[in-house]
Amino acid sequence: AFSAPYRNMAAPGPASSAAALVQYVVLRGDLARPPLAWPLGAVVAQGCHAALAAAHEHREHPDTRAYLGMGGAMRTVVLEAPDEAALTALAETLKQHKIDHTLWMEQPENLPTCLALRPYLKDQVHQHLKKFKLLK
Repeated sequence: AFSAPYRNMAAPGPASSAAALVQYVVLRGDLARPPLAWPLGAVVAQGCHAALAAAHEHREHPDTRAYLGMGGAMRTVVLEAPDEAALTALAETLKQHKIDHTLWMEQPENLPTCLALRPYLKDQVHQHLKKFKLLK
């Protein structure tokens, strides 16, 4: 099974049930549309960078360790922020509420493209994300 190599990586006694953990990734939808019109692969890469950076930055948190220990059972939800202003406003809201996240900045342009939270229980963070739709 895909999850076998990760089975024993979970921290003992995490604060939450690993099965209920989710990592939220919020991508700018305008990157894939004109006038920017980034290729799909470039947009997906932004989400990958942000998710990995958030997991790495918070790798010692018990919920992150439990989530990574889930292997193929990990749950990720990808949402869409309509533009840069919405993404940076979300980052500020999360910061004010002490929600652990990483705002990915594409270099060398220093352009905010994506935001990822460390793994959380949905109930802990959903209120800050509910206005964003699933990325399509």
